[in-house]
Amino acid sequence: MLFSSSSNLPPTQQLLQTADLISQGAEAAIYKAYLHQLPTSGRGIDGAPLEASEPVLLKHRFHKNYRHPSLDASLTRQRIAGEARALMRCMRSGVIVPGIRMVDVNEGVLGIEWIDGKSVRQLLPGGAELEDISESEEVDESDATDPITDYGVSRDALMAMIGVEIAKMHLADIIHGDLTTSNMMLRKQTSDLVLIDFGLAYHSTLVEDKAVDLYVLERAFASTHPDSEPLFAGVLGAYEKRMGKHWLPVKKRLDDVRLRGRKRSMVG
Repeated sequence: MLFSSSSNLPPTQQLLQTADLISQGAEAAIYKAYLHQLPTSGRGIDGAPLEASEPVLLKHRFHKNYRHPSLDASLTRQRIAGEARALMRCMRSGVIVPGIRMVDVNEGVLGIEWIDGKSVRQLLPGGAELEDISESEEVDESDATDPITDYGVSRDALMAMIGVEIAKMHLADIIHGDLTTSNMMLRKQTSDLVLIDFGLAYHSTLVEDKAVDLYVLERAFASTHPDSEPLFAGVLGAYEKRMGKHWLPVKKRLDDVRLRGRKRSMVG
């Protein structure tokens, strides 16, 4: 990826310097940036056409001072490449995920399509939109409107979309590794459900791994959204339908995982 600049910095570093920092965690920083000069082909890594004014999301896995430099560089390359491979495999299998715009394993940067919309966490009761309300403020629920309706879908339809996308992902033997309602977005323009943040994703054919993926999401629903059982039941119903004959082994293992989870909770 090339950028019009007189700087001697590598192109990726130039891009990071012009980007807006959105958030930063222990492992990576997230930026919003714009492409200033297109590749000759005018297409991203995944073959999708690019526009110069198109925003991109940059995930920068920055250097960790507590790790040996050679180990840090090796781990960063592996994780950036692994996330890109998981996204590509999902796209080839029809899972709705952000398109890949650039990959620079040496600089630890993955550039993906910017999704204009809101996370499912923000759209469901108890989500992130309530975290900004101070304790002194009162919410008049009678005046509240369901934000999902602004996207032209119902809550039941949204749960079904989640189940379908997870099933398509699991049928492709991709394990997300961090399924929460924060890592799913409803796109504003098309009202489709997009799975995001594949930083912990990996390839696995094991039924156990798919069941754990579902259990993590079930616990995320329970801990974040009130009265979540009907919501997650809608997710599982759509997942079951899409999985077909592959559902029963996952269901059996999910029941086992739930039992183990309850025992751990009882022990403390």
